[in-house]
Amino acid sequence: MRVSGQSVPYFSGCVLAGLLAIASTSAHAEQVVCHYTYGGETKRLVAEPVSSPYAVKGIQIGSYFRFRVVFTDKPADIASISIYTYADLDEGPVLIHQAVFPYPPTRSDDSRYGFSGLHFVYEPVRDGELQYWCAMTNPKPSAPAGRPAASAVR
Repeated sequence: MRVSGQSVPYFSGCVLAGLLAIASTSAHAEQVVCHYTYGGETKRLVAEPVSSPYAVKGIQIGSYFRFRVVFTDKPADIASISIYTYADLDEGPVLIHQAVFPYPPTRSDDSRYGFSGLHFVYEPVRDGELQYWCAMTNPKPSAPAGRPAASAVR
């Protein structure tokens, strides 16, 4: 292999080609982006596909909520997007809300709130409110007939 008139060893060329392939693949990987609002502030949580849901940790939201998004795209028979909200109590986290969506999720180009719709979760002790909705980025091109595949979060 030649780069700018100089010879590059075959092994180095393979490594470089492999790294470029990985970089271009991860730049186009599907992701789940969840928009959550708590205390008047809206933020985003990005989840990439994982092979084991047990390794996914939740994030702390405020002093009371824990929010966890698990995106499993393989194997096809159990592929799903699972969203968990926990009350972070002194005794440990307690699940207070769970939503599970098939993967790939049902597409609706007219939905303002992605594939999940808008969810409201309430603290059972302090009456705080968490709102969230989730959408796919870089979805697979297998969009339903008559609907173009979107390449960005709406």
